[in-house]
Amino acid sequence: MSDNIFTGCIPALMTPCNSDRQPDFDALVAKGLELIDIGMSGVVYCGSMGDWPLLTEAQRQEGVARLVEAGVPTIVGTGAVNSKEAVSHAAHAAKVGAHGLMVIPRVLSRGSSISAQKAHFAAILEAAPETPAVIYNSPYYGFATRADLFFELRKEHPNLIGFKEFGGADDLRYAAENITSQDEDVTLMVGVDTTVYHGFVNCGATGAITGIGNALPREVLHLVALSKKAAKGDVKARRQAKELEEALGVLSSFDEGADLVLYYKHLMVLNGDSEYGLHFNETDVLSDTQRNYVEAQYDLFRTWYAQWSASLDTV
Repeated sequence: MSDNIFTGCIPALMTPCNSDRQPDFDALVAKGLELIDIGMSGVVYCGSMGDWPLLTEAQRQEGVARLVEAGVPTIVGTGAVNSKEAVSHAAHAAKVGAHGLMVIPRVLSRGSSISAQKAHFAAILEAAPETPAVIYNSPYYGFATRADLFFELRKEHPNLIGFKEFGGADDLRYAAENITSQDEDVTLMVGVDTTVYHGFVNCGATGAITGIGNALPREVLHLVALSKKAAKGDVKARRQAKELEEALGVLSSFDEGADLVLYYKHLMVLNGDSEYGLHFNETDVLSDTQRNYVEAQYDLFRTWYAQWSASLDTV
């Protein structure tokens, strides 16, 4: 069992729609292959970015199977409103040869119960015992996995090899101090776009799962490369990484909000990827003011990045 999939930079793929608002799996696979060709080390499907609550179980599993069949290194999100469905996604991921699992907490029913969450996590991990997995820790799911629960699970399920932290800077530091520093074989993944530098430099992260990286893959790969060098003490890389992360700040911050998929799909359309122009629900649209704001910020960043990157001696 290898943990190589949980390193580098990994975009959480969005699900493109065709004209009748059904998943466009051909476009999904094409985007996955394109991002790998650019330099991403893998993809996540189906996390929050992939609109997992809006897809059927069969649709989600078709997307996973198509990506894996095409040769895209794929981490599968197990989000579900019940443990049986989450287990089904994990078992399917193992069956088709997916490369990893992103284990999402139980939601709605007994979501705050530690014992219920332990049983939920254990069932998912048992369903794919040879597939490397990370716990997805996020305040949006209403449950925070702490060190004692993590290591209880890891003792029984050695395929649990890491932690993906979406809770922000303080939670990343908690994970670094209390989880990954306790066991050098446990990996930490940055889970929110606003904390890439902090995660690599201050918390020892080995990889980043990105939303904005769908629209700006080269720029986010640049940030990750600089952050990795800064984590080794490179003075110039530290300064450059901070500059780049600050410039990306507004665009990255959409990753923290409820409309993240709406914003990032719109950026994809601005890039020329028209298959991201629709959402599964007709009412899921940006307001005119939101659209104007994100377009202005996107233009500003691209203008700045073109000048800034041209002025660098080396990455």
